[in-house]
Amino acid sequence: MVEKFKNKYRIQSHRMPGWDYSNNGIYFLTIVTQNRKCIMGNVIIDKNTHPYVSLSDFGKIVNNEWIQSFEIRDEIFLDTYIIMPNHIHAIVVLNKNKMNDTHNMDEIHDMGGTHVETHGRASLRANRSKQQNQFVRKPKSISSFIGGFKSAVNSKIDDFIDQNNLDIPKYNRNNHFFQSNYHDHIIRNNAEYERIKKYIINNPLKWDNDKFNPDLRNQT
Repeated sequence: MVEKFKNKYRIQSHRMPGWDYSNNGIYFLTIVTQNRKCIMGNVIIDKNTHPYVSLSDFGKIVNNEWIQSFEIRDEIFLDTYIIMPNHIHAIVVLNKNKMNDTHNMDEIHDMGGTHVETHGRASLRANRSKQQNQFVRKPKSISSFIGGFKSAVNSKIDDFIDQNNLDIPKYNRNNHFFQSNYHDHIIRNNAEYERIKKYIINNPLKWDNDKFNPDLRNQT
């Protein structure tokens, strides 16, 4: 659903009403660049190899900050991810119980019975303050993780722009590298986990028909 906010149209959040995103769970996350600009890399299609993404300088910075975001946090773990030209897809595990590096889905919000091997750490979501009537990020939540990651990306890319004397606008509160919103989905069972993981891995292969591909939108 689209609604107006400050005379601009925006898409309402896809977050589940009533769900506390600081709770333990396995999440499918999608983070998109501002205006869906393809500035993080290019999809390389070679008949001799599986399609892959060749990261740009900005894409390499995003990748480094993404990995580091998990390394500096104990409550969130990275399972599977891919950086596409204008978006990131990832499966992450939020687990405040810190259950080492392997998680049983039965132990993560009663979601099933498989093991998820994880490769990193981090957290995210916004709750509405009754006193201030505004969104605030809970510590060790999905939103706090994403907020910290986006801020780090803005800062590191601004440093890169300065160091290389690039004649392009820097990123700040009025010029974001990523869209302010993001999409999240709670993974509820093993079948859903396997389907989403396969989707992430095969994302470069499906780029020509990807809804985030600006060339596809221009053809319609």
